[in-house]
Amino acid sequence: MAYLLVSQSDSLRGEVEISGAKNAVLPIIAATLLVDGQSVIKGVPNLSDVKVICDLLSYLGADVKFEGDTLIVNAKNIRTNEAPYDLVSKMRASFLVMGPLLARFKRATVSMPGGCPIGSRPIDLHLKGFKALGTKIDVEHGCIDAYTTKLIGNQIYLDFPSVGATENIMMAAALADGVTVIENAAEEPEIVDLANFINAIGAKVRGAGTNTIRITGASKLNEVEYTVIPDRIEAGTYMVASAITRGDITIKNVISDHLRPVIAKLLEVGCIVEEGGNFIRVKGPDIIKSTDIKTMPHPGFPTDMQSLFMTLLSVSQGSSIVTETVFENRFMNVAELKRMGADIKIEGKSAMINGIEQLQGAKVKATDLRAGASLILAGLIAKGDTKISDIYHIERGYVDIINKVSALGGTIKRIED
Repeated sequence: MAYLLVSQSDSLRGEVEISGAKNAVLPIIAATLLVDGQSVIKGVPNLSDVKVICDLLSYLGADVKFEGDTLIVNAKNIRTNEAPYDLVSKMRASFLVMGPLLARFKRATVSMPGGCPIGSRPIDLHLKGFKALGTKIDVEHGCIDAYTTKLIGNQIYLDFPSVGATENIMMAAALADGVTVIENAAEEPEIVDLANFINAIGAKVRGAGTNTIRITGASKLNEVEYTVIPDRIEAGTYMVASAITRGDITIKNVISDHLRPVIAKLLEVGCIVEEGGNFIRVKGPDIIKSTDIKTMPHPGFPTDMQSLFMTLLSVSQGSSIVTETVFENRFMNVAELKRMGADIKIEGKSAMINGIEQLQGAKVKATDLRAGASLILAGLIAKGDTKISDIYHIERGYVDIINKVSALGGTIKRIED
């Protein structure tokens, strides 16, 4: 198995280009199934998660081609509406094909999803939405079979603003008769991007980015060419990398409004942040100040940035509290940081962090995608070498991270064991 070898490095400096957003492009790729024809998606990141959902679309019968960072999907000749376990179990976002398959073919059979082990992410809200649109659902032998004669718009209240459920219901509603209203909907930028894609193919989505979304279904959807938004979590990762290494990094191809909570917390720990038209420059402080963080659904502090700030605060001056309200298993990286000398104590949903002067290199493992990235940052400032195993998690969500970090002055290598 391959591993990453990260060595103590000087301050990271230079420019880094942010790739298309993983969490935006996956539902958009699923949404191409709504179109009886060709969709051209630009700015697609070359990630293992993208490959998984493309493999799933190919299995269903779509013609899928990559040309650089452009993905061309022709879903005209879909031959099956059954998504098998061996593909769906690799990634939770694969479950997003259920909404478009149900909308277009009135039936979908999808295995229970897999993904990062960061906590319980039940699909009951997805199913609640499908039922409200007139779908009957059978669950047996680890598969969900959903079927209907016609999808009819309805009012749907989500008990929690689930991103996945909001996306799946939006896609199903795009070909439903009438108007669907999703209340307590997720408000993430990735929801807005999917709404813009659905509008581009011919349905009408209003209110995306707020907690109430209205979708007016169309009878047929059009071919389209569309560019995905940049990845705010990848951008945030390099912003924290600049902070933790006392560096000076200009992050290009970003949307500042997607990063407001991250910018606010970086200012609190002492960073200098400069915003431009499509770039953010972050200068790390000489002394990293402590601060408290509480993750919340958007527009609150993103849970995907929590483990990265946990690493930053582990070398801050003072004590900090990080409270996780979204996923109950987001603290799996704490044990790995403690192996590197971090002083962190978990009490329920909160982690108490006493900042130390320096971390120590150690053998650690990436327990999930963002935890893996946080260990890279830890390795860049730790004394000695850090060996990170289970790096397939990292490769799910970061394009060319080794070359990007190396170009900024970091010492990192991928080694085949």
